[in-house]
Formats: sequence, C-alpha cells, structure tokens
Amino acid sequence: MISAICARSALRARSIERCMSSVVELPKFQDFEVQNEPVLDYRAGSSERNELVIELKRTVAVTEEVPIVIGDENIKEGEPRYQVMPHDHARKIAKYYYASEKTIQKAIQVSSEAQKRWDRTPLEKRLKIWQNAADMMAGAHRQRLNAATMLGQSKSVIQAEIDSAAELIDFFRFNVFFLKENAKYQPISENPSVTRNSLRFRGLDGFIAAISPFNFTAIGGNLAYTPALMGNGVVWKPSDTALLSNWRIFNIMREAGLPAGIVNFVPADGPTFGRTITKSPQLAGVNFTGSVPTFNWIWHEVGKNLNLYKNYPRLIGECGGKNYHFIHPSADVQSVVTATIRSAFEFCGQKCSACSRMYVPRSLAEPIKQGLLEERAKLKIGDPTDFKVFTAAVIDDKAFNRITGYIKNAKNNPKNKILGGGEFDGSKGYFVQPTIIETEDPHDKLMTEEIFGPVLTMYVYEDKDLNKALSLVGSSTKFALTGAVFASDKKFLQTALEELKMTAGNFYINDKSTGSVVGQQPFGGGRMSGTNDKAGGPNYVMRWTTPQSIKETFVPLRDIDYPYMRE
Repeated sequence: MISAICARSALRARSIERCMSSVVELPKFQDFEVQNEPVLDYRAGSSERNELVIELKRTVAVTEEVPIVIGDENIKEGEPRYQVMPHDHARKIAKYYYASEKTIQKAIQVSSEAQKRWDRTPLEKRLKIWQNAADMMAGAHRQRLNAATMLGQSKSVIQAEIDSAAELIDFFRFNVFFLKENAKYQPISENPSVTRNSLRFRGLDGFIAAISPFNFTAIGGNLAYTPALMGNGVVWKPSDTALLSNWRIFNIMREAGLPAGIVNFVPADGPTFGRTITKSPQLAGVNFTGSVPTFNWIWHEVGKNLNLYKNYPRLIGECGGKNYHFIHPSADVQSVVTATIRSAFEFCGQKCSACSRMYVPRSLAEPIKQGLLEERAKLKIGDPTDFKVFTAAVIDDKAFNRITGYIKNAKNNPKNKILGGGEFDGSKGYFVQPTIIETEDPHDKLMTEEIFGPVLTMYVYEDKDLNKALSLVGSSTKFALTGAVFASDKKFLQTALEELKMTAGNFYINDKSTGSVVGQQPFGGGRMSGTNDKAGGPNYVMRWTTPQSIKETFVPLRDIDYPYMRE
C-alpha cells in the first residue's frame, strides 16, 4: 500500500517536473553592438572610386530586364516599360513590366501563405540573413547599388553613397540590433517555478503592402524588408523611377538567403495597385512613402473597407514637408549660407527634408542673400557621373513640369523676385537650375506648398517682428517634417524649442534640416507629413509585430474557492 502511494507521488512529481519545463523558447541572441556604416570619400585614385567608375560603365552599357517576381516565378506581362536616366532621358537602363490586377492578387496570396511559414522561422535565423545582406551591401554589391542609384535616380556620388550604401546598410544592421534589444524585455514572473510569463513577437496575419518612393534607395529597402524581418509577408511596389536600384536590393536579399515569397517584387500602376490591395481581406498593413493625396486616398479606402478585413490594417506613412530654416539676428551668417545651400539644393531639393522656405531678419538679409548667391554660382549642375557635379537632374518629366510651373508663376508675380537661377532645360535631361526667390508674402504658395525641387524661397522679416515671424512657421502650412533654427542667443533657442515644438518631427539647432542618420536622428514628422513612426529608431520595428503575451503555469490547479471563503 505504502509502495503504491509512493509510486503515485513519484509519478505526480515527475509530471510536475515535466510541466515545469517551459514550452516557450525565447530567442537566444549572440550579443553584439552596431555602428553606422562609414561614408567613403571617393577621392581621385581611391579604390572605391575606381570600382565605381567600372560599375557605372557596366551599368550604362545595358538595358537590364526586370521581371515581376512572385515566389519563385518571374512574370513578364503587358507592354514593356523603361526606366530612363533623368539626366539623359533618351538612355534606358531598365526594362520592366506592370503587374495586372490578377497578378497583384496572386502576389497577395503568395505573401499571405508565405507569412505563415516565415513567422515560424526563429528570430536568430532571420537576423543572420539580414546581417549577411548588410555585409554584402557594404562589400561586393556596394558599387552596384551606387551605380544604379546614380544613373537611375540622377544622384551625385556622395548622395548615392550616403543613401544606397551607408543608409541602406544602417537600416539593415540597426533594425536587427533594435529587434534584438527589444526582445530582451520579458514580463515579470514573480515565482518562475509556479508561473512563467513571456512575450513573443508575431508577424501580422495577412500581407504588408510596401509602396516606396524614388528619392531614396534605402527607403525602398527599409519599407519592404523591415516588415519582413518581423515575420511578415510583403508585396513590394517599387517606384518606376528607382526600379533598378530596388531590383538590386531584392536580388541581394535572395542571395543572402531570404526564402522565396516572403517579399514579392511587383511593379505596377499606382491606382491599380492601390485598388487591389485595399479591397483584399488579407491586408494587414501599408508601409508608404509618397504624396499626401495618395496616402489620404489609401487611408480613405481602408476606412471604407474596414468590414472586409480580418485585421485593422496598420497604416504607416511619410508624406514629405515644407521644411524651414528660421534665422535669428544672432545667427552665424556663414553657417546659415552653407547649411541652406546644402539642404535646399543637394539632390535637387528632392529630399523629404529639404529646406524650401527660410525666414531671415532684415539685419542679416543682405549678407545672407549675397552669401547664398555667391555659393549658388559655384554649383556645377550636370551628369552625375562627373565627380565635380554638385547636383544633376530632377527625376522625370512630371517633376520637371511641376517645379518649373512654380518658377514661371514666380516670374509673373510682382510680390516675388528671383534672386538667382530660374533657368531650366528639359531637352536632354530634366535640368532645373537651383533657384532662390524672395517673396513679400509669407503665405505665398512658394512658402506653403511642397515643391519637391531645387527652389528656395526667402521671406525677410523686420527684427522687431521676431515673434510674429516665428508664429508663421507653424501656422502657414499643413506639414511638420523637419526644421532648423540658427542663433547664438541661448534664450531665443530655448524659446524656439518650445514654440516650434509641433512644427517638425526632426528639429535642428544650428544645422541644416536634412541629413538624418539611422540610429542618430530617427526620422519622421507629424501633421500632414506622416504618422511619425521614426524610421531608424528602436520603435519602428515594433510597428510590424503583433506581440503575444503567454502565461505558463507549472503546478496543478485545484482550488475553485478562495481562502477567505473557508473562514
């Protein structure tokens, strides 16, 4: 009898012991630190410059065919289309195809099915793929990425290097680091031998639509592959005018070991793509960079179709800005001139963060104007493969027509005066000269509307009206992406820091409004500039997971009543 009781006790003890072994496997990361990728110099005779020149010649010599890729299948349907070089638009560098609605639907299905398998892949394995890809981007594929960006998006060598090399690599390395660091948090378990609490990251149930812009190769990589890192399936619509560089990223990720179907490469007509994704019940999120009207349309369609979806789709958007430099009478003039020329005119002002309006006190107006015009006159505009070129062409005919329309209107408006530039020529390439305009009207559309080109407008305010001028920054436009103030007066800087708090998601003091670096200045703005999810920061990866809390209890549950009931 005693032996039978002991046997039962031993059996129960072994059962409890087995239960105490958790079924939840937490990720086991090898700890590592991360640093920003160095920006190479490209001095004459340097190895990186020689390698880039060779790759530029190789890239320009062919028109690369780029298929639609869904899973393992290459698809070529409909009439072929071409990506041309903006600075020489008779030259074609890529041949591609638009996916039909039926093909987009197929991509949605493949992505949604792949997500279920991919979400079961351990985080440690995913991290290795991303780290491998980053090393490839930094090494063997660096100049292939840069050449495609220079030729396809008309970027100078330094603008390509900080984008398609350094920033792209940083996104891949830092997002892996942020994922690792975020995964270190686990909930409190007061007595782990009785109850263990844990938290795990899951991908979103369905698919993510990634819609990327032309102006940063790195943004394409981030929009498509950060959701994938977190366990999602992605349908990626690259920009027509960044197709070749984005195709390079897609192939690097395949080579790095990403399974087919996780990210599907789907060039498409914008409205067709938008209609197809927003009416799919599988839509789990949209990762977008582009215009306000397009993002508003997506948001409206998602709201209209909410009853169709099995999730509330997550909408992450960055929509540009009307970025400012505000100059205080105590500012250093040369710093203002240097920072403003770079911010307004690098990459033809086609950065979401580019300065396009500035507020200048009367007391500094003349030296600032003179400095801007002197520096503007030194800028060489032309073919980006010329290493002496500061900036090249705007991206396409639509951009050329939009930007030059603003310049033409300025010439016909007596309240506006073109101080420098104002010339343009689209015969060979889409060239618009860096243009500086002074306006008497702080609410002129040059001061309130996003132009997205090399047009800088200056409003001169009276020194005595400093506070009134400061109030114009946030009241005259719907955007709030980036802004900068220049001053040596600390009291004013403290005032501006508070008064301009809601006018910019990225705020700079005595520095230009452009140039955010992954891990240093997480990027994003509010108001109509976007959802401010801060790409390049630790929170961004968390937007693409739906965490699950798990409670494991290791002892048998016996009591239904509570102790006070037995008294």
